[in-house]
Amino acid sequence: MAFCLVLFIAACGQGPKVASVGKPAPDFSLVDRNGKIWTLSELKGQVVFVNFWATWCPPCREEMPSMQRLYTLLPKDKFKMLAILNKDNPAVADDFAAKFGITMPILDDQDNQIGPKYGLTGIPETFIVDKQGVLREKFIGGAQWDSPGFRQLMMNYIHQ
Repeated sequence: MAFCLVLFIAACGQGPKVASVGKPAPDFSLVDRNGKIWTLSELKGQVVFVNFWATWCPPCREEMPSMQRLYTLLPKDKFKMLAILNKDNPAVADDFAAKFGITMPILDDQDNQIGPKYGLTGIPETFIVDKQGVLREKFIGGAQWDSPGFRQLMMNYIHQ
C-alpha cells in the first residue's frame, strides 16, 4: 500500500521539489570554512554561482582554478560564487584551497543536505541564480569557467 501511495504522489507531482531552471532556486543556509553563514535568499540582487564539488573528484579539482579566476574577474558587489563541499572532509578542502589559492567561500555540506534540493546527480554540478533568485542555468560536469563565453554569460546576468 505504501509503495502505491509513493508512486501516486510522485506521479501527481506532489513529491519532493527540486531545483528547476526558470523557477525560484531552493533556499539554503550553510556555513563557510571561516564560520560565516551564507543564505541564498539574502543574496537577491546579485548573480550567484553555486557549485557542488569535492576534493576527491578529479573534474572538480580541474575546474577549480578557472572558477577562482572567474571569481576574481567579476564585481564582488554584483556576483557571488559559492563552492559547496559535498560529501567530503572540510579539513581536506581547507588544505586544497590553501595549496591552490582558492579564496571563494567554501560552504560545508558534507552531509548532503542541500544536494537533494538541487536534484544533484553527481559532481561537479553548477547552478546560476539570477538577481531575482531564479535558477537560470544548470551545468553538469566540469567547465573552463573563465573562458570568454562563460564570462560573457555571467556579465549578461549581471547587467539584466
